[in-house]
Amino acid sequence: MAMRSREYDLDFRDRASRIRAWGIGLLAVAGLLWIWCAVLLLTPYEVDREPGDHYPVSCESRLFTDRGTANEGRYDGDYCADERDWPESLAVLALSVPVSVAGAVLFTTGTVHRTLSAHAEAMRELDAIADARGV
Repeated sequence: MAMRSREYDLDFRDRASRIRAWGIGLLAVAGLLWIWCAVLLLTPYEVDREPGDHYPVSCESRLFTDRGTANEGRYDGDYCADERDWPESLAVLALSVPVSVAGAVLFTTGTVHRTLSAHAEAMRELDAIADARGV
């Protein structure tokens, strides 16, 4: 009986480790999405005025610019405002939210299962020691 419970416990820990690994993977994907969003918002970029432009226009980062958005930039001859606008950055950010939540839930679930398994094993060992002493 003890051998079967040990095998079950090892299988339980293995499943918990896989769940935890999936959580870590999803959190890594969410982190990459956050980095992508930061790059879109914080880095300067260049825009071609026409295909194959040898002298592209240098643009400020979207977060630190004083210029308008895509809604008014094209009318003023501003090629920068049309290239990177808020909807793309917000879409990346919105995509990261469910990925982050799922990753956090899976990581927490896997960690709790492993901890509970270790606690149960420690309790079984303490019971075995107590039984051996006749307590």
